Amino acid sequence: MKVNKKHWENIYATKGMQEVSWYQKSPQTSLNLISQLQLSKHASIIDIGAGDSFLVDELLKLGYTNISVLDISVNAIKRAKKRLGELAKNVKWIVTDITEFNPTEKYDLWHDRAVFHFLTQEKDINIYKKLVDSTISGYFLLATFSDEGPDKCSGLEICKYSELDLKNQFEEHFTPIDSFKKDHNTPFKTIQNFTFSLFNFFSSLFPLF
Repeated sequence: MKVNKKHWENIYATKGMQEVSWYQKSPQTSLNLISQLQLSKHASIIDIGAGDSFLVDELLKLGYTNISVLDISVNAIKRAKKRLGELAKNVKWIVTDITEFNPTEKYDLWHDRAVFHFLTQEKDINIYKKLVDSTISGYFLLATFSDEGPDKCSGLEICKYSELDLKNQFEEHFTPIDSFKKDHNTPFKTIQNFTFSLFNFFSSLFPLF
């Protein structure tokens, strides 16, 4: 069963920024990994399930000019746009369920912090995998709840992944560059353990040398 759009619209309509467990004042772990890639400032970057995350703010400050933000919730996108003000016009905003996303371009970097782990049905997991296989031309940065993390998020069931689990999920088209576990301290003084994995895309149609 797909993640309920109504659920997320309600979350972003009724809860403040620091009233959700995934809040980060600065997405430093993602920023550190992105900085290692030394991408062109014109690289095509998409943040999947961004909500009103500050990653887009930080990327704009760093001078990136081709950023897309995708979320299932109109309310989440509205909040992010309001926060950015005039800068919002420099971002491509996409409102859709990730399993219904029809990209019109390829991405040099696909960033997903805590969307993939909400896909609990094999059908939806396979849709996501086919999507990244066909859409990413560069790097894939994925963060999920680890095998030591919570069983639920925002009241919804999730799938937990170890570093090896994520490698196995995407090994057909992606080479792992880095992978590690990282604690996230929530606004509620609890800890959620994440697995962060950074991959590089390769086509299985061509040999690697």
